[in-house]
Amino acid sequence: MQKKAIDSHQHFWSLDLFQYDWMSPDNRILFQNYLPENFEPILANVEVEKIVAVQAHQSLEETRWLLKLSDKFDFIAGVVGWVDLLSKNVDEQLAEFSKHPKFKGVRHIVQDEPNDEWILQPQVMQSIDRLAEFGLTYDILIFPKHLKYIPKLIESCPKTSFVVDHLAKPPIASGESSEWKNDLKVVADFPQVYCKLSGLVTEANHQNWKSDDLKPYIETALELFGTDRLMFGSDYPVCRLAAEYKTVLETYSSFLDENDKNKVMRENAIKFYNLTI
Repeated sequence: MQKKAIDSHQHFWSLDLFQYDWMSPDNRILFQNYLPENFEPILANVEVEKIVAVQAHQSLEETRWLLKLSDKFDFIAGVVGWVDLLSKNVDEQLAEFSKHPKFKGVRHIVQDEPNDEWILQPQVMQSIDRLAEFGLTYDILIFPKHLKYIPKLIESCPKTSFVVDHLAKPPIASGESSEWKNDLKVVADFPQVYCKLSGLVTEANHQNWKSDDLKPYIETALELFGTDRLMFGSDYPVCRLAAEYKTVLETYSSFLDENDKNKVMRENAIKFYNLTI
C-alpha cells in the first residue's frame, strides 16, 4: 500500500507581519496571507501526511515565526529557515534555532542577490560549512546561471548535506536546457547533494503548460540524481501561478514508477531532513 506523501517544500507567509520584497502587490494570486489554517482544507483532500515549511522572508523573526507555527500545527514536520550567513555570530543563531526539534535546515534567496558569486564569499561558505555541526542541511535556491559556482561551495563544505531547490529553475518555457543540464550534472556528481522535484510548473508557460513540457526535465533529474536523491515538493502557494496543489502533486507522481514513488514522494525527504513522522 502506497504511503502518504511528504511535501518537502511549502511556504507560509503573512503580509501583516513581513514585507516580501520579491512579491508584487499586483500579483493577486500571491499577494495575500497564506497560513497553515488556510492549508488544512487542502491537506484534508490529498494524500499528503506532513510538510516542510521553507523560508520566504530573510529575517530571524520569520524563522522564529515558522517554528512557532510548527509547534501549533502538527502537520508541519520541519522548518527550513533563514540565518545571517554573513554574520560572524551565525553560530549563536544556529545554536538558538537548532534547539527546536523541527528546525532542519537553512536557506538564503541567492537567486535575488545582485552578485552572482554571492554564495562563494568566504564568510558565507564558512557559515554553510558550520551547518553540519548543528545537524542542519542547506537548501540551494538559484537560477541556472549560478550552478557553475556550486561545486566550489560543496567542496568547501564536505560534511554539509545540500538540496537543490526546483532543479535550479530550468528554462522550461524557452526549452534551452543543454547548459543547465551540463552544469547540473557536475553538481549531481557530489553524493551529498539531493534535488527537489518542485517549482517546475511555474518555469513553464503558466496558462498553457502540460505534463509533457516537464517530462525532459524530470527525466534529467531522475537520470542525474536517481530515485534515492530526489524528493517531491509542491512549492505551494507559488505553484498557484500555474496550477493548484492537487494538480502539482498528481503531475509529479505520474512520472514515477510504483516502486519509486514511496522514495521520491516520501522517504527521501524524511531521510534528508531527519524528520520525525
